[in-house]
Amino acid sequence: MITAICPGSYDPVTNGHIDIIRRAALIFDRVVVGVVRDPHHKATLFSVEERVAFLEDALNGIENVVVDVFSELVVDFARKHSAKTMVKGLRVISDFEWEFQMNHLNRQLAPEIETVYVMASPQYSFVSSSGVKEIASFGGKVEELVPAAVAQRFVELYPDGRPGAPLSPQE
Repeated sequence: MITAICPGSYDPVTNGHIDIIRRAALIFDRVVVGVVRDPHHKATLFSVEERVAFLEDALNGIENVVVDVFSELVVDFARKHSAKTMVKGLRVISDFEWEFQMNHLNRQLAPEIETVYVMASPQYSFVSSSGVKEIASFGGKVEELVPAAVAQRFVELYPDGRPGAPLSPQE
């Protein structure tokens, strides 16, 4: 059985992430979606529990995909799951530059784990979690960019369509 991991912060998960994970599930026997508990490079909007719930909901029915949380080096997470492959999505050139650096560092730490890059489908090549958060915070429509549960959560967070807007009295 060939296991791959798909690590990320998923803050929040987008339809682009779901597309990459679904495609990985067609290639590998088992895919472990790794949600980093507390990313060092950025603060998260959503709790790790919310991020996991969003992923589990969106991936429901894909039998060979599981979601797990990790707080260690990504290569140690891969080893924990006996994964020999890490799957990463690429959208734009800046993704490649970052992933190129990470690939070399990870290969230094774990030469037995290979990283496979999956190009974003054209309809998702512009979608990023940070972009989605920005749009949602100003009341923009994100329903076509994220799973339904995420879109609903944004409506709850930003009922008046602006950052920091208080919840309406009936909530």
